Amino acid sequence: MDENSKIRLGISVGDLNGIGCEVVLKTFVDSRMLDFCTPVIFASNKTISFQKNALNLEINFHGIQEADKAIDGKINVVNVWKEIPDIQFGAATEEGGKYALLSLEAAVSALKKGEIDVLVTSPINKHNIQTEEFKFPGHTDYLAQELEGESLMFMITDELKVGLLTDHVALKDAPSAINPILIRTKVRTVEKSLMMDFGIRRPKIALLGINPHSGDQGVIGKEDEEILKPVIKEMSDAGHLVFGPYSADSFFGSNTYKKFDAILAAYHDQGLIPFKTLSFGKGVNYTAGLSKVRTSPDHGTAYEIAGKGEADYSSFKEAVFAAIQIFRNRQEYSELTKNPLQKQKVRR
Repeated sequence: MDENSKIRLGISVGDLNGIGCEVVLKTFVDSRMLDFCTPVIFASNKTISFQKNALNLEINFHGIQEADKAIDGKINVVNVWKEIPDIQFGAATEEGGKYALLSLEAAVSALKKGEIDVLVTSPINKHNIQTEEFKFPGHTDYLAQELEGESLMFMITDELKVGLLTDHVALKDAPSAINPILIRTKVRTVEKSLMMDFGIRRPKIALLGINPHSGDQGVIGKEDEEILKPVIKEMSDAGHLVFGPYSADSFFGSNTYKKFDAILAAYHDQGLIPFKTLSFGKGVNYTAGLSKVRTSPDHGTAYEIAGKGEADYSSFKEAVFAAIQIFRNRQEYSELTKNPLQKQKVRR
């Protein structure tokens, strides 16, 4: 891709009864966004017309049948379905899940074919989207099946990046899911992403303890002593800048996180509660480690405000910019690794 060419940014609309379409349309009401990318929304003309009228938004779009027919300078809508869905703002319906999946499947198919360059996904309802075709706890696991690589749920801002050893698993199952192979894999995935996607040459990574106070030397659980510490020492001895385990209760409040390029939390809430507290509305959910770039806003369907025009689109807009920047960073990384002489020149 030419340095000045527009990135084709695919968008799945998520649950039509939530705020997905609202945050998408609000983001691109500002026509200056079209200077950065060519948006390709996977839905239908009638669906997007209904949403923009219901939300009283002034926005024009261009209907197409295939993603590769997208036109630069326009908001493109791929007609994935012809029928008119029954949209009930704020309701978790079977139909809402059906169309969320149709949009996602079409977008991922286009991504795999190279018809779009990156994908930004709007929020889904993890319950009503479940079908024979989609038996996953969320986007991340589905994309891990569809795209090559080792997937990692990576919550990112410019100042803070938090990955998870275990993501959408029940809390009672998280400790038993953590093992040396998983830890090594996740650390390497974070390292590679920091280098390839964010341009950090020697990433420094912190791991949070599994138990309170990282187990207090085995007094409060033995997982930290028997699993985390040996792997951290092994990887550190091998040259990885990996440190911990750190007690999670004071790690963020003391600003210790600022000393690291990324943090690996043991389980979902251990990482996401401080992340969203520190950066809600500006954070982005990035699926690191895959062959393609996918980002998402850091919030859910927000049924309670759906259809009211109250949704804050800041996180979705950040997800758009993050996808564009990561795609560009990957291009640059690829060029540098293909041309070592250029790499040496840049490092000077």
